[in-house]
Amino acid sequence: MKKKIAITTLGCKVNQYESASFVSGFQGKEVEMVPFSHKADVYIINTCAVTAKAAAQSRQMIRRALRTNPDARLIVTGCYAQVAPLEILDSSGFSTCIVGNGNKHRLVDIALSKEHCDLEMHMGDIGEKKEICPLPVRRFSGRTRAFLRLQDGCNNFCSYCIVPYARGRSRSLPVDDVMEQLQVFAEEGYREIVLTGIHVGMYGKDLSPQGSLLDILTRIVESAPTIRFRLSSLEPGEVSEELLRLISRYDNFMPHLHIPLQSGDPGILQKMNRRYPPSHFVETIAKIADYMPDAAIGVDTLVGFPGEDEEAFENTFRLLEDLPVSYLHVFPYSKRPGTVAAGMKNHISGRIKDDRVARLRTLDLEKRMFFYNRHIGEVRPVLAETRKNSLKLMRGFTDNYIPVYFQAPDRMANQVVDIRIKQIKKGNVLGELVAP
Repeated sequence: MKKKIAITTLGCKVNQYESASFVSGFQGKEVEMVPFSHKADVYIINTCAVTAKAAAQSRQMIRRALRTNPDARLIVTGCYAQVAPLEILDSSGFSTCIVGNGNKHRLVDIALSKEHCDLEMHMGDIGEKKEICPLPVRRFSGRTRAFLRLQDGCNNFCSYCIVPYARGRSRSLPVDDVMEQLQVFAEEGYREIVLTGIHVGMYGKDLSPQGSLLDILTRIVESAPTIRFRLSSLEPGEVSEELLRLISRYDNFMPHLHIPLQSGDPGILQKMNRRYPPSHFVETIAKIADYMPDAAIGVDTLVGFPGEDEEAFENTFRLLEDLPVSYLHVFPYSKRPGTVAAGMKNHISGRIKDDRVARLRTLDLEKRMFFYNRHIGEVRPVLAETRKNSLKLMRGFTDNYIPVYFQAPDRMANQVVDIRIKQIKKGNVLGELVAP
């Protein structure tokens, strides 16, 4: 009888890529992949630790698996597993296999092994890793869009962030491996690929000979002209005029960038160990808007950092209110043991954080609606994805990342079609198919 394997993934696009690699690794083995809610022989939980909530969700998934089948092999990996293995063992028992981020390429063999798990053997010191884990992917189950992980790790050590301790130093996927993975996705018929990493702007700096993000992006978009590409988050200082010219020059590079601000107050940015003043962020956004007036610009904001008084928060709010950005991702600060910020004074109460998060999320909705309304009447290319939604309409994203619903048959899924944006109804963007 085939072993039943269930996988659940929390957190970032890199985790999603890595879980897809696990699924690819199980192909050809005597196993059956089942939903995580089903009874399985092996449960794999790819955890996140970026916030206290993510860590709690990771523990919740562990408990759920143990309730569903107490006799199953439990394998826990990801960032929470890397930074808090003993917490996991205390809550789940010492029969749990914990696989560190530096050993994810061995996870499939570990899952199918008959041997008892050795914590030390499967963990290792992530800070000592010099090369990225080889984790090829064949397909993303149920997805029209693929993620291609170019890079892992981070050297920034922002004072609030656990990621450098969980992921190690920046490590890049060699160019030949990038192109090989791209070829696999092209063969599988993907029409859109998100190029991602933990700090993707650092791509190539650790390779020999040294490469650069611009070099690999140019090679990627030129080698696959029929595939749409998006780039995940970039630091403000990494948005160069050369990069913007590159995105503007190629039709298959989508006009969409995501730039983390975190705070609009200079004092808070310094305490966060963010290496730019608010004025530089403003200049960066203006530069993007100048090169690509229709581009979607997303911004990350961290609310309630220790010492963030009302004036500091208002500095953030006013800066974002005035900027031509398209949407906000708003996160409350979460104390992460082991980070510099965890030991700082003047932590902000939960009620104040909640109020500030609510204000910025209202601003986010206003920014989205303004951006969507700007494009009513325009015809834009949309990758049709699925009709599995509450409106029972085809849904997809425009080149500049507007989610739009429209009437289309199922056979149009995974095709890029021209859609005229017609109206906004109850917060949803509605469009119509334009005949070719």
